[in-house]
Amino acid sequence: MKTRRAVLAASLAAFASITALPFAATAARAQSAPIGAIRVDVSPLVAKGWGETAGAVRIGMERALADAFGAAYQPGRGPVLLVKVRGIFMASYAGGGGGGAFGGGGSSNDSLDSETTLLGPGNRVIGTWPILSTISSGSGGAWYLPDVDQRRIAALIENNALWIRRYVGR
Repeated sequence: MKTRRAVLAASLAAFASITALPFAATAARAQSAPIGAIRVDVSPLVAKGWGETAGAVRIGMERALADAFGAAYQPGRGPVLLVKVRGIFMASYAGGGGGGAFGGGGSSNDSLDSETTLLGPGNRVIGTWPILSTISSGSGGAWYLPDVDQRRIAALIENNALWIRRYVGR
C-alpha cells in the first residue's frame, strides 16, 4: 500500500526529471559551443561617475576575457558573452590587514561585481551568472607607486574574467 507521501515524492521526482531535461541539454550544448562574441557593458560604472576609467575597464575586461577563453573564443562562431560590470569597490587602504589595538582590524579587499549572460540565437538567454570577485587590495603591487589604482583595477579585471570562464565553463 502506497502512502500519500510516497506518491507525492514519486510525482515530484518525475516532474523534476522532466523539467530538468531541457536545461541539461541546453547547458551541455552551451558547454561545447565556442564563444562567438564578447560584449562588456560598463554603463553602471558611467552612471556612478567613473568617467574615462569606465572605458578603460571595458577595454581591459574585453581583453582579459579573450585571453581567459583562449581557443574557445572564436568570433562569429557561437553565442554572445555579455558582461555587465555593476560595480567596483576599492578599499581606501592598499596594504595588509593589520591587527590594531583590539586584535580586530578591517579588511582591505577590492571587489568587482559583474553579471555574465550567455546569449544564443535570437538573444535567447542560455545562462546568467552573477559574479562578485574579491582580492586583496595589495594585489596591485606597491601602494606608493603613482599607478597603484590602475594596477588594482587590472588585477580585479583579470580575476573576474577567470571566474567568468569558470562559471561559463569553456
